[in-house]
Amino acid sequence: MKAPFKNIQQQLQMNRAVVLAVVIVSGMVCIISITMVTRMHRAMLNSAFVVSDMGDIIPLELVDQREHLEVEALSHLERFHQWFYGVDAGSYGDHMEKALWLGNGSVDALYRQKKANGFYNRLLQYSLVQQVERIDSTIDMNQKPYRFETRTVFHINRGTVTDTYELLTSGRLITVERNFPHNPHGLLITDFFENSLRKMDINEITAK
Repeated sequence: MKAPFKNIQQQLQMNRAVVLAVVIVSGMVCIISITMVTRMHRAMLNSAFVVSDMGDIIPLELVDQREHLEVEALSHLERFHQWFYGVDAGSYGDHMEKALWLGNGSVDALYRQKKANGFYNRLLQYSLVQQVERIDSTIDMNQKPYRFETRTVFHINRGTVTDTYELLTSGRLITVERNFPHNPHGLLITDFFENSLRKMDINEITAK
C-alpha cells in the first residue's frame, strides 16, 4: 500500500505540469497575436491613401469603391431616363414596367399623373414617338442619399414634324438589394421630380 504523501506529491506534480503548459500556451498565443497586429498596422501604414476635400485621410480602396458606385449610379440614371422618357405606342408599357423597378413611389406617382392627364392615350391615338437623344447627370456622392440632377434631351416625332425638348429632373439615390435583372445596380430613385420642360429652338439644336 502506497503512502498517502506519495499520492499527494504526484498530484501536485501533475497540477504544476498543467499550469506550466497553460502558461506556455497563453504566452505563445499572446506573442502570435501581438505579431499579427503589428504586421497589420505596418501594412496599413504602407497602404495608399488619398486626402479628401475636407482634409480627411481615406484609404484608396474606399475611393475605388466610391468611383465604382458613381459609375453604377450614372448608368442607373441613364437606364431609367431612357426607359421612362423613350416611349412610343408599341413599347411604352414594357418601358414603364422596367422603369418602375428603378424608382420608388415618387416615380410611380409621376407615371400615374401622366396617365391621368392622357399623355399615353395621346401617344396611342396619334402614334407619337418620343425618342431620347441625350442624358447628362450629375451626382453628389459626398452624402447619402445621393442627390442627382439630370438633363434629358428628347424628340417627339409627329409624322413629318419633329420637336425637341429639354427636360430637367432631380431626385435622390439610395442603395438597396440588387435584383437581377430588374435592378442590377442595387439603387433606387427617390424624391423624383420634373423641374422644368422647355422646347428647344433650331439654333440650340444645331449648336449642340
